[in-house]
Amino acid sequence: MKFTLEYPSDVPDAHPSLATGAALAQISRRAETSGFEAVCLADHPAPSAKWYRNGGHDTFEPVVALAFAAAATTSLKLMTNLLVLPFRNPYLAAKELTTLDALSGGRLIAGVGAGYLRSEFAALGVDFDRRAELFDESIDALCRIWTDPSDPVVGVDFGGTSEMRLREPVQRPHPPVWIGGNSAAARRRVARFGSGWCPVIADPGVSDAIRTPAIDGVDAFRAAVDDLGDQLERLGRSLSEIEIQVEAPSVDLDDAASVARWHHDVDRLREAGATSLCVHADAGSSAAAEDFVDGYRQLIARTRD
Repeated sequence: MKFTLEYPSDVPDAHPSLATGAALAQISRRAETSGFEAVCLADHPAPSAKWYRNGGHDTFEPVVALAFAAAATTSLKLMTNLLVLPFRNPYLAAKELTTLDALSGGRLIAGVGAGYLRSEFAALGVDFDRRAELFDESIDALCRIWTDPSDPVVGVDFGGTSEMRLREPVQRPHPPVWIGGNSAAARRRVARFGSGWCPVIADPGVSDAIRTPAIDGVDAFRAAVDDLGDQLERLGRSLSEIEIQVEAPSVDLDDAASVARWHHDVDRLREAGATSLCVHADAGSSAAAEDFVDGYRQLIARTRD
């Protein structure tokens, strides 16, 4: 099992001390030495006040912040979780992601999603009702730009009618693309383009809020993984090629019973198909986040014994 640390400023009521370069660098270094595979940040360029009042959160621009984390580390992978492709022209997305991959020495994981906040789409001038269509077009365009930048990405939304000359990413043929979403369409995207899948295991209320079908427990997750396996097989691929990341179970590191439940729940997720867990750290302060990451080291080590 692999572990990704969600940078702890990406939660409601995160302490202001986490919104500093010093904290981002220090916590990223702690994650690297504690056995985390990656650090990730979300993407909300224009969140509304209503979303904040209903439990939303602030976040850094993910590619910029991950570049800062890259400079503070040597092996930690850098994941956008999730970069909303319909917000961006794919040439611009390719440029920023390729830059991060190059400057980090090939450590980018391009986690991408369709987005779900109608107000954010409106603020950015993007048609919310076309987000699924735009997402499909953008994933295809991004992979084509990375694979053959001399091949113009022609489309009414993207332009690109002449031959382009763009820097290639370090990872070839392109950085790993992990695709978010619980729908059958999301799994079709993974089967066609992806090397990772990021579903959300949550009750219908949470799933409705982020506009994705509910995967409301481990059994439903297992069934969705089986469906992904079937779709991959039809394209001559295998589940063994795909990383599957879900949220880690919550845990009180100072409570033995909580730690035991955590191991039980992680074993169930692993058996159902999860290969990576996204961990939410204590966001009470930068010091609390560092202590949490340090303490998580033992949990990570035990999963690898």
